[in-house]
Amino acid sequence: MPGTQYVLALSCPDRPGIVAGVTACLFEHGCNILDAQQFDALDTGAFFMRVVFDHAAGEAGFAALRAGFAAIEAKFGMTASLRARGEKKRVMILVSKFDHCLADLIYRWRIGELNMEISAIAANHPREAYAHLDLEGIPFHYLPVTKQTRMDQEARLWELIRDSKTDVVVLARYMQILSDGLSARLAGRCINIHHSFLPGFKGASPYTQAHDRGVKLIGATAHYVTADLDEGQIIEQDVERISHRDTPDDLVRKGRDIERRVLARALRYHLEDRVMLNRKKTVVFAD
Repeated sequence: MPGTQYVLALSCPDRPGIVAGVTACLFEHGCNILDAQQFDALDTGAFFMRVVFDHAAGEAGFAALRAGFAAIEAKFGMTASLRARGEKKRVMILVSKFDHCLADLIYRWRIGELNMEISAIAANHPREAYAHLDLEGIPFHYLPVTKQTRMDQEARLWELIRDSKTDVVVLARYMQILSDGLSARLAGRCINIHHSFLPGFKGASPYTQAHDRGVKLIGATAHYVTADLDEGQIIEQDVERISHRDTPDDLVRKGRDIERRVLARALRYHLEDRVMLNRKKTVVFAD
């Protein structure tokens, strides 16, 4: 009979025998592989693998599997995660004035498209600014910030992340720069979204700048946050063609649509353990 489904995601230096070792361990502990993806990164010499399997032996059997797999991890020097597929990660959403990504994530969460728990929403604008959104049941924290209070505000933010046991932080058009220290603490678990015009068109009106230059493609990038501003490992991107008929307002409208879908895909990939860091880039086992 089918049992509980689990996801195993791993990376390690590439060498012969990894797949054989992993699959043999799963077989020996009564697991049935449902899906498996792997990738050899020839440029970095790393190996990546994601396996979905079911296991019907209960908690004791799963504990035995974990113990058995620990030996495989040690043998191959793996970084690995092993968790129940239905386990929900806790996500904190940070937002500023622009709330289109926040609204989209809440909607996808409420209809069950994003398998997560929202640990909190933190904003540098008061709750009244989002009165048109359905925030019922979601903890909301107003964290105003100025140049003078930036470090104090960030300390409060870190306390929220820690105390709420947040697994993933999403910058849903959060227009504040995280310090190097907080970026390091959130390495590999903080996702940002921005338009595709960087570094060419910076500042408050990138779509107007792009319109003035007659660009023919607009897009968005979702990436992990690092100390290098907007240069973290890319998770997902998308583009859309535009024409001379499009006004700056048209570009903004189309840009919002792209940002929403790119951020949602990137977050879903992360929640499903489909994203693995490969130095300055990522391996994404998309479905």
